[in-house]
Amino acid sequence: MIRTPARHDGPDPEWIRSSYSTDEGPDCVEVASASERVLVRDSKTPNGSRLTLAPTTWAAFLPYASGR
Repeated sequence: MIRTPARHDGPDPEWIRSSYSTDEGPDCVEVASASERVLVRDSKTPNGSRLTLAPTTWAAFLPYASGR
């Protein structure tokens, strides 16, 4: 896992907000796919730091996050 600054290397990727996130809630997570990597950010600070993950790392994390 690499934590990267919110620097843009090109067009901003399409961010998808978690279905568990709400506008009122404290936990808002967004995910985007960008050329050979998966980006994760806090939707309340879209210009803040992002986590950059390899697709295989993201795929391994998903079952854990969903409780399966």
